[in-house]
Amino acid sequence: MGPPPPAIVAFGARDRSRALLRKAFPRRRSSLTLTTSPAATVEALHGRFTDAVIVDLGAPGEQSREVAALSREFPSIPFFALAPLRASELPQVAQGFAHGEFVDLLVEGMEDAVQRDLIAPHAVTTCFARAMAPAAEAIGLMNSLQQQAWGLIVGQGGRAVRTEELATAVGLTREHLSRRFSAGGAPNLKRVIDLARLLAAAEFAKNPGFDLPDVARVLGFASPTHLSTTCERLLGVRGASLARLRAEDLMRRFQGAGARSRG
Repeated sequence: MGPPPPAIVAFGARDRSRALLRKAFPRRRSSLTLTTSPAATVEALHGRFTDAVIVDLGAPGEQSREVAALSREFPSIPFFALAPLRASELPQVAQGFAHGEFVDLLVEGMEDAVQRDLIAPHAVTTCFARAMAPAAEAIGLMNSLQQQAWGLIVGQGGRAVRTEELATAVGLTREHLSRRFSAGGAPNLKRVIDLARLLAAAEFAKNPGFDLPDVARVLGFASPTHLSTTCERLLGVRGASLARLRAEDLMRRFQGAGARSRG
């Protein structure tokens, strides 16, 4: 059970850039959604989990600058610029950079593997897994099995995780994994999976470009109501509160709710 392939949304106004993007991010290595307008880019971001956005700055006009400006609406998602480095096109590339906040520049002609390697460390899934890995002990996961399972859970970036998949990954039956996971007073596996999803939801909720229904949709909750009821059950707060709570706040509330449920 490894991390899912990176989910990329790429705005490309030129036929050349779209062809380059399809070649650099083939289906076997990524999930690529190509858009040709700012509105379609926003629709894609609202409709699916996105690890990174690529913006083609090589075409003249306002559209690429509008898409570049979306980086300020979705600061949790890394934006990358794609551009040729021909001298005649440098002014429009510079204007695109001025309108957006980019993590890095992908240059046309760069090897496909290099483009993928530039994006991979900054992908939402990668950053979430890296940031959440140390949280295992903070929520009472102390032994190696618990920490291995936590690493697999957060490695999905906040997407739904099935206990059957986890059990297969660690070489146990589902029942055996659930029993061993909650040994020693640790929280049960289902609650921990839900916590990871809420930690991701809180991060997405801080983006001005997302409202609660958007967050529920991109993380695969059945509905905004499902997201809110999960918050209330695990943390004792409404879904609308996620945007103002830090990861530390969520874990503290999770621990407190678990202690009350055992009391």
